[in-house]
Amino acid sequence: MIHESLFLCLWIWLSHGVIGYTDEVKSVSVMEGDSVTLNTDVSEVQRNDQILWMFNVNHSDTLIAQINRLDIYIDDSIVRFRDKLQIDSRTGSLTIRNIRTEHSGLYKLTIIKAGVTYKSFSVAVYAPLPIPVITRDTSNCSSSSPSSSSDRSSVSRCSLLCSVVNVSDVTLSWYKGNSLLSRISVSDLSISLSLPLEVEYQDKNTYSCVINNPIRNQTRHNINITQLCQTCPELMQQSPSVALSVIVVIVLVLAVVVAVIYLLQRKSKQPRSQVQTCEEEVLYAETTFCARSVHSTKLNEEDHIIYSSVNAK
Repeated sequence: MIHESLFLCLWIWLSHGVIGYTDEVKSVSVMEGDSVTLNTDVSEVQRNDQILWMFNVNHSDTLIAQINRLDIYIDDSIVRFRDKLQIDSRTGSLTIRNIRTEHSGLYKLTIIKAGVTYKSFSVAVYAPLPIPVITRDTSNCSSSSPSSSSDRSSVSRCSLLCSVVNVSDVTLSWYKGNSLLSRISVSDLSISLSLPLEVEYQDKNTYSCVINNPIRNQTRHNINITQLCQTCPELMQQSPSVALSVIVVIVLVLAVVVAVIYLLQRKSKQPRSQVQTCEEEVLYAETTFCARSVHSTKLNEEDHIIYSSVNAK
């Protein structure tokens, strides 16, 4: 059928001798997953009209769909277009459903209608845009900490990074309010992109990072400068002796706690048979109280008293 179409085109060109040609290429941009329609600008296809749709692959045109004598033909052998193409039977316009990035390229239209007319469409399919990620650039920490009193009199700065991954044909921009600060563009396929921004600590201005392509954009709004600038581990880098002292104190405290727990557990596990009680060590003697008779010293009246005489000289 393809050969018949080519022969028919050649016959019409030679028989009519009229060729309508335009070198204008219409650019069409579409997001991946959407549908796009390439219009022929034909009000109605007649019975003897022919519509040919070609896709240029590696500088070679491949027939993907056509209308010939009101019969519609779509080539399902091309894997990338399988179940994705549709032709309007009235106008001959081509619709690509659920379009993917692999469908980007040059589409050529040939209209054979009392002459030959050519049109070309450059279709660019863009992948969905990710939301930019904002991080602190720790490789560029300032030499002073904003929390110390000595630094409050001077201006301290930190560097932020706005990053996106797996993008192509995009522009990445930093904004301060509505004012553009910096911008970078890339056309390579599937790369990671980062854009730095140096700001002051405690900056109260409104910053945003925007990624965009010719169709859409994604924006990271209301970036908290103060919070992001405090995420840099500069305190540990500036005062290693302080950090080391804290670590030593923590280790010593843990060692003391472990030693106390060990001693308490060892004491609680000591056998009871090794402990002597007071009842086993002390012998008690029985005490006996004896009643002793008391001799009266009072003289009995019946006792005789013999007096001896005393001679005085």
